[in-house]
Amino acid sequence: MNERGALAYAVIFCLLALFFLFRVTVQALAAFAEMPFLPTMEEWVRPSASPFSTSGLIPYPILLTTQVLILIFQAAVIRDCARGHGYFVSLTQRTGRVLLWLSYMYLTSMATRYVITMTLYPERRWLGHTVPIALHFVLAGFLFTLGYYHTKRRP
Repeated sequence: MNERGALAYAVIFCLLALFFLFRVTVQALAAFAEMPFLPTMEEWVRPSASPFSTSGLIPYPILLTTQVLILIFQAAVIRDCARGHGYFVSLTQRTGRVLLWLSYMYLTSMATRYVITMTLYPERRWLGHTVPIALHFVLAGFLFTLGYYHTKRRP
């Protein structure tokens, strides 16, 4: 794929990363500053008997560190695509197929999580308390797009 094609993908990656950055930023604001227009941190990580309903399974410092690492990864992908060269632009088609399958598994597991959450907690339908699940769809979309780029590009 030419440099122009890689740049088009960089725009898509950037939009997906911005969705993720927005969510990480809003949750960090709730954790470290009292913002009257945001839910409290307790509401973000409300303990629950269900492993499917909350992001409170991982202590927030570990979650935030992981999210920052994901953002660094996304920035590296965006940088390489914007330049038209670099590690994330030169992956093989085989790697692209692996990334596609990982994105399918990730998306399927999050869709399953959503169905189980909605079955166990019908009061949360449709969008109540599902922001973490929806965010995982964005991350799966990022993986899918990276995989798709590498399966469609010409060596």
